[in-house]
Amino acid sequence: MHRLGCSTWCLMDMGLFEALEILSERTDTIEILSDARHDLLYESESCASFNLSYTVHSPTTDINIASCRETLRNASIDLLQEVCQKAGEIGARCVVVHPGFSPWLEMHDKSYDALRRSLVDLAVVQEEHGVPVAIENMGSWEVCHFRNPSVLPVLEEAGLSFCLDIGHAHINGVLDDFLALATPDHIHLHDNRGSFDDHGALGTGTMDLEHIIPRLPRNSCWIMEVKAIDDFDESMRYMERRE
Repeated sequence: MHRLGCSTWCLMDMGLFEALEILSERTDTIEILSDARHDLLYESESCASFNLSYTVHSPTTDINIASCRETLRNASIDLLQEVCQKAGEIGARCVVVHPGFSPWLEMHDKSYDALRRSLVDLAVVQEEHGVPVAIENMGSWEVCHFRNPSVLPVLEEAGLSFCLDIGHAHINGVLDDFLALATPDHIHLHDNRGSFDDHGALGTGTMDLEHIIPRLPRNSCWIMEVKAIDDFDESMRYMERRE
C-alpha cells in the first residue's frame, strides 16, 4: 500500500504540536497547513520534536497571488517567501500554493496576467530556498484560476511543480484530463459526490478510485486532505482493503 500522509487541516482546532503528536501515531508524512494555529511563521519549532517527513501548504487566507492590485500581489509573494524559508528550515519536501482568484469575473484576464507574474516570482523564491513550489488545481468556484489543465504548460515554463487535487478535478470533470496530460509531483486525496467539495474519506463519494488510484504516480507524495481525523482513519482502512 502506498503510504498516505495527512494534512493538519483535520486538527486545526488544536495547536500544531498537539496535531503533530496525534498524526505521528498514524503516519510519518505530514502536510502542515501554515495558517491559524499551525502558522509556521510562529510555530515552526514544534516540527523539531518529531521524526517526520514534512510538506507545507501555504496560507489560504489573506493571500491572493492573482490579485489585480499589485501591492496585494507583492505582499502575497513576500508572505510566500517567508513560508518557503521556514519550509526549507524544517526540511519540507515541497510547498503547495493556491493559484489565486479574481473576485470580479470581468477582471479575470487581468487577474490571470497577475498570476503569471507571480509564477515567475515564485520560481525565484523556489530557487532561493531550495524547496519545490507546487501549484494546486482548484475546485468549482468560478473566481478561481487553474480549474482545468490549461495552466500546466505555464507551470512547466516557469519551472514549478504541480499538485493534483483529485477531489477538485473530479468536481470539474477534468480528472482524466489531468492524469493524461501531466505527472503530478504532489497529490491531495479526498472524495466527493461531484457537486460539492466535501473533502470526505476515500470511498465515500462518487470517484472511481479503483480506476484512479493505480494511475497516480508512486513516487509522488500522497496527502489525505480531509476535515476530520476519523476521515483519515477511514481512508487508511479503504486503502488497506484494496491490497
